[in-house]
Amino acid sequence: MIDIGVNLTSSKFHGDRSAVVERARKSGIETFVITGTSLDASRQALELANEFDVFTTAGVHPHDAKDWHGASSDALRDLARTPRVVAIGECGLDFDRNYSPPEAQLFAFREQLEIARDTGLPLFLHERCAHEAMLEVLEPMRPALGAIVIHCFTGTHEELLRYLALDLHIGITGWICDERRGTGLYELAAEIPADRLMVETDAPWLLPRTLVTKPKDRRNEPAFLPEVVRVLAAARGEDAEVTARATTATARRFFRLDEQPGA
Repeated sequence: MIDIGVNLTSSKFHGDRSAVVERARKSGIETFVITGTSLDASRQALELANEFDVFTTAGVHPHDAKDWHGASSDALRDLARTPRVVAIGECGLDFDRNYSPPEAQLFAFREQLEIARDTGLPLFLHERCAHEAMLEVLEPMRPALGAIVIHCFTGTHEELLRYLALDLHIGITGWICDERRGTGLYELAAEIPADRLMVETDAPWLLPRTLVTKPKDRRNEPAFLPEVVRVLAAARGEDAEVTARATTATARRFFRLDEQPGA
């Protein structure tokens, strides 16, 4: 299995990152992609990717868009040219919390789309309460962009269909394991084509609520990805091994991992 979204730079992993990586490998996670959420975090993520022989994205999350400055584009382009950086992101729009003003989010998002266009790297996108705005920005540029994944998709049936119509990939997290708010996603899972579907933990967030034995600190980690795959497979009406193989193949193709060191 491949976990396409791990926030390994989080302070929640400061004390035991090596143990977290080791548990992931023992749980059948062949590799994972660390999520870059700011310039500083993306640099740290690259260091960790080199240390643990995994991969990373590089980007500025919409929450941090207010910190985008004149040199940000050049700094991100430099990171994008580095081995083990396999996508631009996490970038996008979040009008739910608006930790950065919407206009700042839109500016940083457009800048990162241009970087993805110029470098040919895939995009790792974040969207919350901003579906229409996301499409308004993406649609005109879509022909010039490569592969794109909507990370941690939690949207509606209509939103799913519109993203698929734009040839976007869909990332599924432990949200699907949540009986309080994930039932809608569970019902949609079978409609996602296997060659557009990938899985992620978004660790340390979104601990699967269906885990029989949960950690006392409620911290999620890549070792719990098999539970996401198990529930996703049940929602799709297929064996978990089928889901694991398909999502792994899709992730390897999406991030072009066979062209990367450590693949």
